[in-house]
Amino acid sequence: MPNGHIGGALPGTDLKVSFEFFPPKTEAMETQLWQSVKRLEPLAPQFVSVTYGAGGTTRERTHATVKRIVDQTALRPAAHLTCVGATREEIDAVLRDYWAAGVRHIVALRGDPPAGSASYAPHPGGYAYAADLVAGIRRVGDFEISVAAYPETHPEALSPEADLDNLKRKFDAGAARAISQYFFDVWTFLRFRDRCAKAGIRAPIIPGILPVTNFQQVVGFSRQCGASVPGWLAALFAGLDGDPETRRLVAVTVAAEQVRRLQEHGVEEFHFYTLNRADLTYALCHILGLRPAGFARAA
Repeated sequence: MPNGHIGGALPGTDLKVSFEFFPPKTEAMETQLWQSVKRLEPLAPQFVSVTYGAGGTTRERTHATVKRIVDQTALRPAAHLTCVGATREEIDAVLRDYWAAGVRHIVALRGDPPAGSASYAPHPGGYAYAADLVAGIRRVGDFEISVAAYPETHPEALSPEADLDNLKRKFDAGAARAISQYFFDVWTFLRFRDRCAKAGIRAPIIPGILPVTNFQQVVGFSRQCGASVPGWLAALFAGLDGDPETRRLVAVTVAAEQVRRLQEHGVEEFHFYTLNRADLTYALCHILGLRPAGFARAA
């Protein structure tokens, strides 16, 4: 593995970041992904995660992307893994392949229903839910395990309390941290963090931050995952459908305000959903005080 960069936060901060990428489907998308990876690598994130789908082709793309990160960068990849569409034996084999490739961090997820299915149904021979998957991963190897958390409650949960109980089960099974679904109202996350603490959850809950470059696309994502889109956010992007440059300026301003307010409440670790684009994430990290290797810090 290449030698690592020595980036980091400015003195006086304990800032930590991680980035999420998705495996490319085309040659052009692959070029964009690796440009983003190399742009963000000098910021020395804690890890970078790579998403994973239910189909075999997606699995192969994810594995190839993760393997290339291991071989060609100093980054620590975290491979997403879901329960969908695979037996325990098949998932265990994927885990052993990752271990052999040098991957030591897994993001364990239940996963979305496969295309054409109205709702999630456990595979008859598979891991039923994320907590079961976490326990299975622990049996296969000494992986570091991250899981998902939902500040606004998973859309399929029976209640907020049931959703929190499920999160606790994932930690009890061996997860080290939770990464939150994206949100836009800072108090949504802070109230959720308080609820986790009252429930006895002591593990880190990392806020997931999504810079909004395509508002209509985010509206569609949010309907699926149960994240709310505040009216003030819609108002900020109104009339900008044909103005991508202004949209980008608004996007970084909104996300910068979000992370700054979270910092004021003691949050010093962030997970950025990059959508395989580096520019806004890089700018946000700069605003937070994170600098690349070689940055000349003032005395």
